[in-house]
Amino acid sequence: MYILHHTPDSAALVVRLVLEELKLPYQIAPIDRAGGALDTPAYRRLHPLGKIPALETPNGVMFESAAILLHLTEVTGKLAPAPGTPHRAKFLTWLFFTSNNLHPVVMHYYYPDRLAGAQNAEAVKAQAALTAKSLLTTLNQMITTDAPAWLTTEPSALGYYIAVLMRWLAEPCPPADYPALHNILSALETTPAALTCAQAEDLGQTIFTNPY
Repeated sequence: MYILHHTPDSAALVVRLVLEELKLPYQIAPIDRAGGALDTPAYRRLHPLGKIPALETPNGVMFESAAILLHLTEVTGKLAPAPGTPHRAKFLTWLFFTSNNLHPVVMHYYYPDRLAGAQNAEAVKAQAALTAKSLLTTLNQMITTDAPAWLTTEPSALGYYIAVLMRWLAEPCPPADYPALHNILSALETTPAALTCAQAEDLGQTIFTNPY
C-alpha cells in the first residue's frame, strides 16, 4: 500500500494521477497545510524540506516528483521506457528537463517573493512567465520534430507531469499556444485516472486544457 501525503491541486496531483493510471493501491493522507503541518517534526521526517509530495512506499518514504515517478515506472514497468531500452536516455533527459527547469519556474511564478523578496516579486513573476514560454516552446518543438514514443497522447508519467505543470501555467502560457502539447493534454484529461482525480479534488473535467 502506498500512502500519498496530499493537498488538493498541489504537486501531489502528479503522483496521484500516476498511481491511478498504474492502478496501484494507495491511500490519501491529507495535509493541513494552512495549519502548519508541513513544518511539523512528523512531516519533516517524511520530507526534510517540508514540501509536497511525500510518498510512503513499500521500499520507504520518497520525495521529489521526478524520483517518485521514476520509481513507480520502474517497479511496474509501465508509463516510461524500461531501463536499458533504446528510448530510455531521451526519456530521462526530458524528464529531468521538466523537473529541473519547468517545475522550478512554476514555483517562481506562484511564489516569487521566496526567490527575491516581496519588493522584487512582480519582476520575478514576469521573468518566470517568459522563461516558461520558452521552455514550453522547446518541449513543443521536440515533440513536433522527434515524435517520441514516450510522450504522446497515450498516458505516460512524463505526460502527466507536464500536464499538471501546464495546468498551473495556463494563465501566462495558454495550452492552445503549444499545439503538440495541447493534443497530449486534451487526451490525458479524458483518461479514467484524470477524471477520477479531477472529481476527487473538485478540479473540473478540463483540468489541463482549460483549468480556470
